[in-house]
Amino acid sequence: MNPLFYLGRGFIKFLRDSGGIFLFFWQAFFYSFSPPYRVRLFIKHMEFIGVKSWLVVALTALFSGMVTAYQVHHALVKFGGQSVLGGVVALTLTRELGPVLTAIMVVARAGSAITAELGSMRITEQIDALKIMAVNPVQYLITPRIWAAMIVLPLLTAMADLIGIAGGYIIGVMVLGIDHGIFIARMEDMVELMDLMSGIYKSIFFGAFIVAVCGYKGYFASGGAEGVGRATTEAVVISSVGILVADYILTTIFF
Repeated sequence: MNPLFYLGRGFIKFLRDSGGIFLFFWQAFFYSFSPPYRVRLFIKHMEFIGVKSWLVVALTALFSGMVTAYQVHHALVKFGGQSVLGGVVALTLTRELGPVLTAIMVVARAGSAITAELGSMRITEQIDALKIMAVNPVQYLITPRIWAAMIVLPLLTAMADLIGIAGGYIIGVMVLGIDHGIFIARMEDMVELMDLMSGIYKSIFFGAFIVAVCGYKGYFASGGAEGVGRATTEAVVISSVGILVADYILTTIFF
C-alpha cells in the first residue's frame, strides 16, 4: 500500500498548494486597491525583477534566436524553403520562445531570490513583527511585487523578441547567406499583430504566476534554513513547470 499512500499524499499536497497559491494571489491582488499605496516599493521591485534581469534575458534570447535559425534552416533546406526562415524564426520567438524563456530566466534569477528572502523573514519572525506593527504583510511584501512583475515581464519579453530576431538575422543573413530583403519580407508577411500580442499576454500571466508561487512558498516556509532551501527549490520547480503548462493552455486559447 505504500505506493498508493505516497501517491495520495502527493495529490493532496498538490491540491492544497494549488488552492493556497490561488487564494494567496487574489488576496494580494485585491489589497492593491486599498491604501496605503506603496509606490516606492513598487519601483524598487521593478528594478530588481526587470532591470537586473535584462542581461541574462538578452543573452538567452540572442543565442536562442541564433540556434533556432540554424536548426530551422537545416530543416527547410530539405524542402527548398530557406526563404521563409525569417518568418519562422520570428513566429517561434514571438509566440513561444520569447515569453517562455524570459519567464524561466526571471524565475531562476528573481523568483528564487523572492522565495529565499521571504522565507528568511518568516523563520526570523520579521513577518510576525510586521503584523505587530499593524502592517499587512501580504500587502507590504507581495502586492508591489505582483504588479512589478506584471509590468516588467512584458517589457523583457518584447526585448527578448527583438534580440532573438536579431540573432536569427545574424545567422540567416550573415552566416547562411539568405538575402536580406527576403528575410525581412517573409517575416513581415508571416508575423501578425496577434502573434506579438499573444506573447505579451502570456508574459503578463507569467509575471503574476511567478510572484504568486515564489511568494507563497517563501511566505509560508518553515523548518529553519533547511526549510528555506526546500521552499526555494519547490518554488523554482513549480514555477518552471507551471509556465510550460500554462504556455500550452494559453496557446490553445489564442490559436
